[in-house]
Amino acid sequence: MRRTAALTAAALTGALLLTGCGSGDDDAKAELSVSGAYMPQPVSDMAAGFLTVANDGGAADRLTSVTSDAAGSVTLHETSGGAMRETTSMEVPAHGKLVLSSGGNHLMFEMLKRKPKQGETVDVELHFAESGTVKVAIPVKPATYRPADGH
Repeated sequence: MRRTAALTAAALTGALLLTGCGSGDDDAKAELSVSGAYMPQPVSDMAAGFLTVANDGGAADRLTSVTSDAAGSVTLHETSGGAMRETTSMEVPAHGKLVLSSGGNHLMFEMLKRKPKQGETVDVELHFAESGTVKVAIPVKPATYRPADGH
């Protein structure tokens, strides 16, 4: 009887210790905001898009797709070692940023339905695995535009 009580007490103590070792972030979620968005005025039926997604939340998220009525398709592209390739998603780390910039990772608008002009905006929907959809109006800048912050 004493041995059973001791084993039960040990099992309960172990369960309580494991419960206490949890991250405490069960309610953590991504808190996303978008800044610095722009599209250089396109010269063909394709265009690039750049922006920064900041995540002030305690959980990571993933950008899984982008849609826009302005283009037949919008794809995500990674750039590494000068080579560009399409990817299916991009991570937005907890307490971090996903930066899409000229010469780096970016959005590619393909089969533009019309060429947006400088001063106009292109509406997009960013689709995230956990946070759902975020709508962004991307301003069209001159073809040679470079943001002051280097992004």
